[in-house]
Amino acid sequence: MKKAQIYIWLGALAVGVCIGLLKIESVNTIMSFIATIYTRLFRLLAVPTIVLAVITTLASLGGSKEMGRMFRTALTYTLLTTVAAAAVALVYYIVIAPGNLPASALTAEESVGDKIDVSYTDHILSVIPDNVVKPLLDGNVLALLLMCFAVGIAISRMPDSRPKEVIVNGLNGLQEILFTLIRWLIAILPIGIVAFAAQLIAEVGAGVMFDSLGKYVAVIIAGNCTQFFIILPLFLLCSGINPIKTLNGMMPAVLMALFTKSSAATLPVTMQSAEDRVGVNPKVSRFVLPICTTINMNGCAAFILVTSLFVMQNNGMAITLPTMLLWLLISVISAVGNAGVPMGCYFLTLSLMSGIGANVSLMGIILPIYTIIDMVETAENVWSDSCVCTITNRRLSNRPSHTSA
Repeated sequence: MKKAQIYIWLGALAVGVCIGLLKIESVNTIMSFIATIYTRLFRLLAVPTIVLAVITTLASLGGSKEMGRMFRTALTYTLLTTVAAAAVALVYYIVIAPGNLPASALTAEESVGDKIDVSYTDHILSVIPDNVVKPLLDGNVLALLLMCFAVGIAISRMPDSRPKEVIVNGLNGLQEILFTLIRWLIAILPIGIVAFAAQLIAEVGAGVMFDSLGKYVAVIIAGNCTQFFIILPLFLLCSGINPIKTLNGMMPAVLMALFTKSSAATLPVTMQSAEDRVGVNPKVSRFVLPICTTINMNGCAAFILVTSLFVMQNNGMAITLPTMLLWLLISVISAVGNAGVPMGCYFLTLSLMSGIGANVSLMGIILPIYTIIDMVETAENVWSDSCVCTITNRRLSNRPSHTSA
């Protein structure tokens, strides 16, 4: 089913390209209308989904005091690898320097205006909420993330009781409703891909577009590959673990992640590979891997950072070094709060850009190629989960990994 879905999406992309090449004005108008509808639907579901995902993730991490040391170790390496992934992507963004798309590629649905041209003081103050409802209505995701972190941690610190159980179950129920809506939207996504691709081809000259988008994709793929084949193996080597043997042992999980595009769906295979093929203590793998599947999103951090900078750049915002470092931090925090939402990286970036008033029509142009990016990112995420689990096992478990050097 997953492989068939990929073929359907690629087929929709091809159909959209053919429609765009026809350059029929009435058809182009219809495609633009459909693309706008999909953008609005994504934005409708994005913010509440992220809010619930972050709160439920943090709320679920309470308790397990005897696992405190194990959790701290896993969390430390999760943050280190996620920061490294974002930093590597940032370096590639600076070096490759993708250019701007033609102005005709961006629709006028959103007004950038003066929202982006604000001081850092105003930007920081806008993140500090003074009203519970206003950030949700305004789509101010940074303020929402701050509130969500506070609420999630507060729930995790509540004593185990009936009220806590009711709160957690209620939040999980709301999250499932949103997941169902997202699945419905993804099920009809080929129609949207046709519209986005047709709009893209019809409105933009291919030479400039593919040069700019090609460099953007090159930044993301190069960052993911560097993280996968160089940075993560270095983390393993620094802990005295053989990265080649570890990757060989985890290959079934990595390959499954590549084709399913879901770390959560791959989790059973990841745990089995870690325990049976790598020699990780089950007590470690069955605690660390579910946590990592939820919060360890190396590929997501790189995507959020690169895509945010690319969108802001195309909206006329100066991309200075302080801006890059600020968004590196934001991308790491957002990725940790992704919580396994389907197409979560895309939703997070879309919401973050909406929160600063950027024209998000560029996200529709990126959507047709996102399925390929998502495959690579998910494989990297599962490989990173495996590395963090193996390192945690080596440092905390009495039984060393079979892959130790």
